[in-house]
Amino acid sequence: MRVQLGRSFGWLWSAYAVSTYGTWIAFGAFPLIAVRVLHSPAFAVSLLEAAGLAVAAIVAFSLGPWVEHRAKRPVMIAMDLIRFVAVASVPIAYVLGLLSYGQLLVVSVISGTAGIAFTAASGAYLKYLVRSDHLLVANGRFEGTSWVATAAGPPLGGALIGLLGPAITVMADALSYLLSALGVLRIRGGDVAAPRDRATRLRGADLLGGWRFILRDRALRRLFLNQILVGGLIMATVPLLSVLLLGQYHFPAWQYGLAFGIPALGGFVGARLSARLVTRYGRHRVMIVSGWLRSLFPLGLTFVHPGIPGLLTVIIVEGLLITCMGIFNPIYATERLQRTPADHTAQILSTWSAVSKLLQAALMVIWGILATLTSPLAAITMSGVLLLATPLLLPKRIHLSAPEPAASAEDVRVA
Repeated sequence: MRVQLGRSFGWLWSAYAVSTYGTWIAFGAFPLIAVRVLHSPAFAVSLLEAAGLAVAAIVAFSLGPWVEHRAKRPVMIAMDLIRFVAVASVPIAYVLGLLSYGQLLVVSVISGTAGIAFTAASGAYLKYLVRSDHLLVANGRFEGTSWVATAAGPPLGGALIGLLGPAITVMADALSYLLSALGVLRIRGGDVAAPRDRATRLRGADLLGGWRFILRDRALRRLFLNQILVGGLIMATVPLLSVLLLGQYHFPAWQYGLAFGIPALGGFVGARLSARLVTRYGRHRVMIVSGWLRSLFPLGLTFVHPGIPGLLTVIIVEGLLITCMGIFNPIYATERLQRTPADHTAQILSTWSAVSKLLQAALMVIWGILATLTSPLAAITMSGVLLLATPLLLPKRIHLSAPEPAASAEDVRVA
């Protein structure tokens, strides 16, 4: 039977969907503007992504306590509006002839920081909005939406860039944040905010609150280490795979798009199967099996060669990997929310996201150096070998949580 999560969840889901599609439609527009409009060198284009991730993550550490003690819907709306204004400034500056590389860098940092804050607020609100025993279904719907957007967004964005140019595509991304804010605004009912003494100011120790809760819970700590390492090692190879396929093997652009678009559909399939597999086989078994498989498949990229066989290898390997991620991610996200105290959810999620982005930025730089010293294929192989050890960090059966009851009236503040 299909689980009914209510109209409020529907608006939250719609807001997430429209902004996610906007982001993926505009995927690649910033680098394209940097290269073709501003004539930026390769290092500057790499810096645009890495610096945006790193600075946004550092700033986001202080946002966790701030988000925690405020009603979550106004925070989500504010972050959407900030992203709208920041991203919309790019096409406006382009039309006026005032666009610069520095503006792209600032916009990347602002939108990245606001994105982390939005994710923390929406995760905390989801914990309040949806019953604990329905969180897996809710997370599965978010996960499936993300992978469909990943599959459909870049091809649509590429067509839009070809027809109307990158500036219009960036404006479409900006408008998606405005629509997301309107979707959150349509949610009716209560809100949630952790209580705080008005006389007490934010202390330096509050910035470490997310760290303390992650490290204190053994299962949460192991999930945290597993997830950030897997994500970091996989993301570190994405630029190298682009160099390998486009630069060394000379894949046409349409084949390169297929290599990453088709496998993303596996994430949608995995997300749809996740709750059903848990119902049949149990959460722990599905988490462990999908976690191990997720670490095995990337090593298959070692066997990528030029031509159609290489294209098929990438599609199959990435498809299997992303399918396992689609199964695993809703389970881990649900486990994380259920183990998180209601009055510390935003801090934990912002810390989690910030550290993950910092590690991704660092590993991108390190793997770029490794590829320069060896070769892109050798660096990709090294990442695949290291991924084989990451499932050892997954929690043991005895540490998995049981679903907790829904938030009580004492935890809720009506907005």
